[in-house]
Amino acid sequence: MMQQFKGKVVFITGGTNGMGFATAQAFTEAGARVIITGRSEQTVNKAVAALGPSATGIVSDAGKMTDILALPAQLRQYTDRIDVLFANAGYGKFASIEQVNEAHFDELFNILVKGTFFTVQQLLPLLASGSSIILNTSFVTAFGIPYFSVYTAAKAAVQSFIKTFSMECTAKGIRVNGISPGYIRTNIFNNTGLTAEEIAGTIDSVIPTLPYKRFGEPWEIAKTVLFLASPDAGYIHGAEILVDGGLSNVK
Repeated sequence: MMQQFKGKVVFITGGTNGMGFATAQAFTEAGARVIITGRSEQTVNKAVAALGPSATGIVSDAGKMTDILALPAQLRQYTDRIDVLFANAGYGKFASIEQVNEAHFDELFNILVKGTFFTVQQLLPLLASGSSIILNTSFVTAFGIPYFSVYTAAKAAVQSFIKTFSMECTAKGIRVNGISPGYIRTNIFNNTGLTAEEIAGTIDSVIPTLPYKRFGEPWEIAKTVLFLASPDAGYIHGAEILVDGGLSNVK
């Protein structure tokens, strides 16, 4: 692969598995130095070992303000700048309106909304002119999906950050964009409380509704993130790219 990111430093939250790990892998293959976060030392170490010598890991929870506030000092142990920030960390929990409690609501808003906002806020001083911020939203904001009310609202807030952040970052020379994944083959259902059989049943019921009758692959998200971070996307700013196999537009 062409080393188009050689000499660049990429920071990815939630980079130990799924879309985050696939994106970290793609950036390392493209020559970048990658720093990832994860919530446990075990998963961080495992991911860094798999990514190779150009990767570094930090144990940090995007849902905890103390961890977010510590990120700048932790990062400065390894670098004095970030060229690409992929605010990716997050997961889903789903319940009916009647079943949602305050803990459920706060958990999702803390990691998806608060975590995204304050991660960008804290790391802005490390982002120079010409750098890129990419936020992870979701196709769910285009639909009304049962049991997704809190998750969808949180992702809609992240979606709004693309526009507001891009307005403020224009003068800084920092591009801000978003990627909106559809159903991707990751572990998103693992934190839902569903059993393995229930997860398999959910996936089996969703696949026939998809235009291409399959979930997307994490590397398909990764390639889109690399495009948005690259000079090829130099005139793309304040945009959100759907990577959902046409689900949102093909009926």
